Amino acid sequence: MSEKPKGLDNGLTNYGDRDFARYLRRSFAKSMGYTDASLDKPIVGICTTESGFNNCHRHFPEMLEAVKRGVLAAGALPVPFPVISLGEVFLSPTSLVYRNLMAMAVEEMIRAQPMDSVVLMGGCDKTVPALLMGAASAGKPASLVVAGPMMTGRHRGERLGACTDCRRFWANYRAGTVDDEEINQVEGRLAVTAGTCAVMGTASTMALIGETLGMMLPGTAAIPAVHADRLRAAEETGALAAKMATTGGPTPEKLITRESVENALRVLLAVSGSTNAIIHLAAIAGRLGIDIDLERFNALSDETPVLVDLKPVGSGYMEDFHTAGGLDGVLRGIAGKLNAGCADVTGLTMEDRLARPLADPIDASFIRTADSPVNPVGGLIALTGTLAPEGAILKRAAATPGLLEHEGRAVVFSSLEDLANRIDDPDLDVTADDILVLQNAGPRSASGMPEAGYLPIPKKLARQGVKDMVRISDARMSGTAFGTIVLHVTPEADVGGPLALVRDGDRIRLSASRKSIDLLVDPAELATRKPAIAAGDKPADRGYAKLYRDSVLPATLGCDFDFLRHS
Repeated sequence: MSEKPKGLDNGLTNYGDRDFARYLRRSFAKSMGYTDASLDKPIVGICTTESGFNNCHRHFPEMLEAVKRGVLAAGALPVPFPVISLGEVFLSPTSLVYRNLMAMAVEEMIRAQPMDSVVLMGGCDKTVPALLMGAASAGKPASLVVAGPMMTGRHRGERLGACTDCRRFWANYRAGTVDDEEINQVEGRLAVTAGTCAVMGTASTMALIGETLGMMLPGTAAIPAVHADRLRAAEETGALAAKMATTGGPTPEKLITRESVENALRVLLAVSGSTNAIIHLAAIAGRLGIDIDLERFNALSDETPVLVDLKPVGSGYMEDFHTAGGLDGVLRGIAGKLNAGCADVTGLTMEDRLARPLADPIDASFIRTADSPVNPVGGLIALTGTLAPEGAILKRAAATPGLLEHEGRAVVFSSLEDLANRIDDPDLDVTADDILVLQNAGPRSASGMPEAGYLPIPKKLARQGVKDMVRISDARMSGTAFGTIVLHVTPEADVGGPLALVRDGDRIRLSASRKSIDLLVDPAELATRKPAIAAGDKPADRGYAKLYRDSVLPATLGCDFDFLRHS
């Protein structure tokens, strides 16, 4: 059997003459100034997601140079290439809609271009899952390096970090306790450096999941974006990728296994991470034929304590988490519950990692021990019931304890437009004990499953001091948000799920202890409502929007496209 082509000979363009294809490729490569010695080396592709529409990645040019240094020093040729970027707040209708498009671009560019291994550079919420999804499907050796979290700002004596604090100040502004001058002042103090949100939001959660899956150098997920160690991690990742290009492994399917996915779920629960991570991890795992069972997820949650005291549910920020011990601190706190045989890109097993001495002691102010946790049970649970027969997600660690067992009257909004038009109407029939319900905000909806599950408290209640209510939708919420919020209701309203049948005045019961969410309406009455379900917006008839609507899977399957999951 002939040896697999390496370097520039990978995947030659087919002209029906292999030698001509090689000659032509090298001649065009030489137009960029490469010598024969460079073109004979293994190639490390560097998949970069820098964009003027992505503030989180504005330091990527410097990081890219560090990756290239590492590749060159280890004897390979670094070749950067761009893919689309997903700046969380710069996309309409929502970044989730374009995650699969980015994943497709990542997969195809890794597969189509001549590289022996690839470094994946991302950070902002959807970029990391898109990179991992694409790399998992492409099947070439890959290593991830992330942007890292931004540092905190300061405002009138307190620290600020996007975007948990931005939501707190906005809620206070709506309630009338913060004026126009202060909200404008805060606007410039929430996000003050390069990097991802400074709290345990989706970006930081996905970075920790990427490291736990084994796709990243150990100890690098939480290094702040502006820290010199972030550049050193980038350089070391480049050197590792060069080694992988020479030795031929490991590929993502060797690292992302049923066991490492379970470890990642444990970490998600222990850090009380973003609810979005359930969707993204399901999509990544689904590329390799691994399903996430919600019943098993609940079993893990009931035996995995929350160890991390960070915003949005605690008091610290990601820079505190990093200096307190980072992921190593969390892994040691749940060591007895982890699958010890899982390996990472360096070849280190979880057992090996846990046996290594720590450079510094773990700071229990931010990373607690298992016998003194923030909470004895995991931060997230899955709910099922007559309102969500196929599942929903609740971040119980972010909820008001008194609302975790609650029955109330539904106040229904049929769309985001309806919500915007009526939520602050002084005549809205709503009380603090009611349950706010948003319909038609799921994956297939025209809104593309936005982070709208964090429905605002009606202004007239906010001004009375109401800070939380039970809120239910088929939408998502930001990992930086907080409150008693039921999300990802499946089946979604757009496909005629029970959520579409809820009407004002219906009784709904939430029980976190039973892990249930039920619509307390007689089935016969619900049957009479089905013909009256309003048709959604006119479906897209062209382009990516049509592909998305026709192919997107429900939240329980990661909102990936049906034709991209492992069959």
